[in-house]
Amino acid sequence: MKDGYTIFDAHTHVGEARHSGRVYSAETLLHEMDSYGIERSLVIPFPVVADHRCQHDTIGQAVKNHRDRFVGAACLSPFLPLPEFRDEVLRCRELYGFRALKLQPQYHGLNPVSSSSDFFFETAIENNLVVVCHTGSGLPFSAPSLYMLAARKFPELKIVLGHSGGGILVHEAIVAALFCSNIFLELSSLLPHQVLDVLNYVPSYRLMIGSDLPENVSTEIGKVLGLLIEDQDKRNILSGTALGIFHE
Repeated sequence: MKDGYTIFDAHTHVGEARHSGRVYSAETLLHEMDSYGIERSLVIPFPVVADHRCQHDTIGQAVKNHRDRFVGAACLSPFLPLPEFRDEVLRCRELYGFRALKLQPQYHGLNPVSSSSDFFFETAIENNLVVVCHTGSGLPFSAPSLYMLAARKFPELKIVLGHSGGGILVHEAIVAALFCSNIFLELSSLLPHQVLDVLNYVPSYRLMIGSDLPENVSTEIGKVLGLLIEDQDKRNILSGTALGIFHE
């Protein structure tokens, strides 16, 4: 808890990243969470790894050991053979109780507009998972507006737009959320005035914080705590929304 507010960090990573060389353990994440007063975190593998199954097992074991602190997410190449992709997502759900499926178009290059990508969203629905999509860097497939089609096609599916377009595309994220009630916005990388812009159009019960990387934690929490907004809006953004959609 931080300043009387429960904190749910809806964007963290654990594992070994081939694209950046970053290595981050569940034990280190847990220590950081304790340091900053964070109750729970959504834990996602890095998007480029040597062995996605191994990374899922690492996160899954952490979830089993700390079910009151960690919520797991799967992240794997959507270009694997379809049976292998579906089986691995199912394994993560059944064995470890994962609650989300991550798409990172900056590295995975999946076109969310094409019907050939429907399998990704269908797999999430089959396993009762929330889809978390990176947006912002990595155009064209990371544009927030592209996920409106999936949101309309699969209205029972919850879609979280990570980074809310990464600042430069924040207004696209706003429009996507305005027209699709099953789209939620994760606010990491936005400046405080951009968060206020989002709040002018999208209710706080569809917004959530995320840090993405440990260096960002204090900034991401602090920018919400420092806003001159209603107390309930802060509570929704800091934990309420994430607790609501990543629940069992």
